[in-house]
Amino acid sequence: PVTVDLKKPYLLHKLESEPPMTAEVTRDELLGYYSLMFRMRRMEISADTLYKAKHVKGFCHLYDGQEAICVGMEAGATWGDSVVTSYRDHAWQLSRGDTVKGVLCELLGKQGGCAKGMGGSMHMYKADANFYGGNGIVGSQAPLGAGMAFAHKYNNDGCCAFALYGDGASNQGQLFEALNMAALMKLPLVYVCENNQYGMGTSKKRSSANDDYYTRGGYVPGIKCDGMNVLSVRECTKFLKKHAVEVGPIVVEFDTYRYHGH
Repeated sequence: PVTVDLKKPYLLHKLESEPPMTAEVTRDELLGYYSLMFRMRRMEISADTLYKAKHVKGFCHLYDGQEAICVGMEAGATWGDSVVTSYRDHAWQLSRGDTVKGVLCELLGKQGGCAKGMGGSMHMYKADANFYGGNGIVGSQAPLGAGMAFAHKYNNDGCCAFALYGDGASNQGQLFEALNMAALMKLPLVYVCENNQYGMGTSKKRSSANDDYYTRGGYVPGIKCDGMNVLSVRECTKFLKKHAVEVGPIVVEFDTYRYHGH
């Protein structure tokens, strides 16, 4: 293994410790991360081409640019940990064990998709790998994530729930209601804000009075991490899971950027 220095420092809110600023990684791990991110990127570019050719009906929200978050989180967590995300979900479906063919089948309305082609872009789902979508309503995954965290605590299985949302969903009331309940019950919940700088076409500066999203939990600790570095995300995810399981909910803001429109 080699030791890699992580360049961008973490920013902390109500935390006294932080993830390491170095990451140990092997050649095989690096190749695995690169291979998966590359497949995600090519899949999303193909989906974009199909969408613009009008073969994809309905919506098509692409993840290209944000792959390091998904791959880094998977490297720091396990499939025992539950994941629920927004409608930008194609890459998560792939990382949880589906195939490129399976994702594209769902996009194209074909039988081979996870919902037999009836869900489309926004409703990927793989319950056998604890991936619960793909949710079309902005912010709706936040309370679902709290419910999944409750299940982990009830079952005492040592796992946690990751609920991902974008900066565009960060002002949703249901997010704060669920976080309050999670804090009261000390649920193993990680709120993951994938800050890609824009909600649809609106800059975060024009939509959020406070765009330091990692502080928005108030009474819940938070951390900001470089979302463009897969190793930073991996080390941060290990830290987040440990905190969630041993202490309670935590908010993370992964600073990232998407390369396609909404």
